[in-house]
Amino acid sequence: MAAIYSSAALKTRQREIKDIARKNVVHITENGNAAFVFMSEDLFEERLREAAEEAALSERMRACIRASDDCFDRGDYIEGTDAFLKTLDERMAAHG
Repeated sequence: MAAIYSSAALKTRQREIKDIARKNVVHITENGNAAFVFMSEDLFEERLREAAEEAALSERMRACIRASDDCFDRGDYIEGTDAFLKTLDERMAAHG
């Protein structure tokens, strides 16, 4: 469950909020509305790293899909499991 505190709690429950923010995102509200998020520097860097890795993976997947579309358009594809396995065996044998 998400940790949610009012902005006033930053004054009265500072230690508790900091302890939670070391491992999780803390949501801070003002007048009952979402206003801010609070987290440790380490957690922030971890989340940024995860987001960057996810973005890089998504881009690699898009590139693979574009390349496969190009191959298909050129007629560069294999139809059927047996044909695929045979071609795979041939390619593996040719490349050691």
